[in-house]
Amino acid sequence: MYNICVAGSGYVGLVTGACLADFGNRVRCVDVDERKIASLKKSKVPFYEPGLQEIVKRNEERGRLTFSTNVVEGIEESAVVFCAVGTPMSKDGEADLSYVEMVAKTVAEHLNDYKVVVMKSTVPAGTCNLVEGIIKETSKSGKPFDVVSNPEFLREGSAVEDFMQPDRIVLGASNERALKVMKEIYRPLVLQDVPVVETDVRTSEMIKYASNAFLATKISFINEIANLCERLGADVSMVARAMGLDHRIGPKFLRAGAGYGGSCFPKDTQALVKTAKKAGYDLRVVESVIAVNRDQRYLMVEKIDKAMDGVKDKTVAMLGLSFKPDTDDLRDAPSLDMARELIERGARVRVFDPVSMELAKDILKDVEYSKDVFDAVKDVDAAIFITEWNEFRDLDLDQVKTLMKFPVIIDCRNIYEPSRMRDLGFTYHSVGR
Repeated sequence: MYNICVAGSGYVGLVTGACLADFGNRVRCVDVDERKIASLKKSKVPFYEPGLQEIVKRNEERGRLTFSTNVVEGIEESAVVFCAVGTPMSKDGEADLSYVEMVAKTVAEHLNDYKVVVMKSTVPAGTCNLVEGIIKETSKSGKPFDVVSNPEFLREGSAVEDFMQPDRIVLGASNERALKVMKEIYRPLVLQDVPVVETDVRTSEMIKYASNAFLATKISFINEIANLCERLGADVSMVARAMGLDHRIGPKFLRAGAGYGGSCFPKDTQALVKTAKKAGYDLRVVESVIAVNRDQRYLMVEKIDKAMDGVKDKTVAMLGLSFKPDTDDLRDAPSLDMARELIERGARVRVFDPVSMELAKDILKDVEYSKDVFDAVKDVDAAIFITEWNEFRDLDLDQVKTLMKFPVIIDCRNIYEPSRMRDLGFTYHSVGR
């Protein structure tokens, strides 16, 4: 059991801290955001993530998980410091490492014993070396330390499961002492035969970026195939299914739609391109992935415009706002760009999402917010499905049709079967089918 400090209590930091506490460690999550910490002290998670509220509350009650704004105290009392602060995309597309550098300086100023500094934030290759340099230059204690790269592979909507049952644990370290500490921390997973990849720090950092870039590539690839299928009269759903049965390809991330969003893929693909350019190399595949994804959401608007014979002065119901189901995350969500473009073209936009409505009100203006799906579709000229929430899969479609002014549905996530929708009397449009 270790005393662990997790610097940063956002999505990655909170999931990491809560799950490490569930392993039996004493974990203190620290953050400069006083409102966030105050909420967490009441066991209230400030974002939507299935299962996280329960694991936070359980470990708080058992005294293994605490929250504080006192970063210094958290560092001094811990043998292991996880850095899980944000690395937002800067104006030029690079990862902004200012928060990481602040953590490194604070650790250096309060290095009172040997510590393992673990980089959990997604950072470009070379960042751990940067952190090591900052601590060496700043620290006056002379105490030893090690910097380890331990990237996260958490999917929003299933983050607790991903932490507790991961495909692999990646550890980038320069010596056995630090590796031993990390393997002891992850001992409950090691005992379950979860593969542990031991490598150097730069390779570990690259594993994270390469993984996200490849998954983003699969999404943009199947969207390009979907766009071609529409022009050739083929069915992208069957194409993707047959492709996925090839074990070299696999079925995941081959769902055609409006493109990816969220906090990871948009930021990490851009950062990887920038890292490559600084190294004197052009990542042409990843650059194309970014371009295809950017264009896809506007192709969806063109599809909507065409399906409605023009959207000017017409009312549309946009169903789903978060970039994927089981999260309230609106960062770079396709829905936001699509709603703004529809409004720009003269449409009246009505929206509904099961969990992200309050967050959306601070971001998306000039739309009407509805209390449920049926309120959203009442007297509209068309309904647009943007997020594949489970509750959208089991709607009373006869009631939906009765409420709509015209039974026109544009399904940007291929939730429904075209033949069924036509049999129900809808004018139905989907992606690549």
